[in-house]
Amino acid sequence: MTGDRDLLEKRLGYHFLQPELLKRALTHSSSIPELRAASAAPFAGAPIENSLPNPIHDNEQLEFLGDAVLDMLASEYLLSAFPDWSEGQLSKSRARLVNARSLEVGARRLKLGEHLRLGRGEEKTGGRNKPAILADALEAVVAAVYLDGGLEAARGLLSRILFEQALEERGERIADSDRKSALQEFLQARGRSPAEYRLAGASGPDHRKMFVIEVWVHGERMASAEGSSKKEAEQRAAHTALVRLEELSPKDPAG
Repeated sequence: MTGDRDLLEKRLGYHFLQPELLKRALTHSSSIPELRAASAAPFAGAPIENSLPNPIHDNEQLEFLGDAVLDMLASEYLLSAFPDWSEGQLSKSRARLVNARSLEVGARRLKLGEHLRLGRGEEKTGGRNKPAILADALEAVVAAVYLDGGLEAARGLLSRILFEQALEERGERIADSDRKSALQEFLQARGRSPAEYRLAGASGPDHRKMFVIEVWVHGERMASAEGSSKKEAEQRAAHTALVRLEELSPKDPAG
């Protein structure tokens, strides 16, 4: 394993009782042939009964388990942090909270790439910086922590490297992708047409341009918002429109 295990455990905030679990979590499939060949070499002249070294495994099974642990603990976190959210909001937010990009960012925060065991070919092609390899490795490390220390240890790890950032921002980051969806679900449930988003204006130089987006529902302008991108402005406008519609909902015969 490249790098210092003690340093990685310090970044993880967790000390392994079974360090082999961490080593396996960091073992990419590309390294297996070379690791097995190196492990078998010292046994070449040994008696047959002693000629088989300990089996070496990659991290793919741990990745599978880590994915399940992530889903469960992300669901638990979201239910606790956002008790008023609908099932749709929770599902979409969970997907964003544990998606490949989020996991890659978490892996880079931990500098997992420094510790991966890779085959020579993967090493030459920049495997330590490949987003998919980093995301998969983080899932495997989560599983390793779970197997070594139980659910509480895994919960603590994920809180530190993924969930607390979202909580500090009061859910803004993970909720962003849900606002337009939430507005769409609200309108669909009431038999209304989808919202229409219109660009109302833009200002500022190209490198600091601000956009104004309006949300129209049934020919009525419900809200407008500004953002540094059209997408950001749309999300903010959708949120404002949804709040307004929810306030009007009891008076609305369609509701």
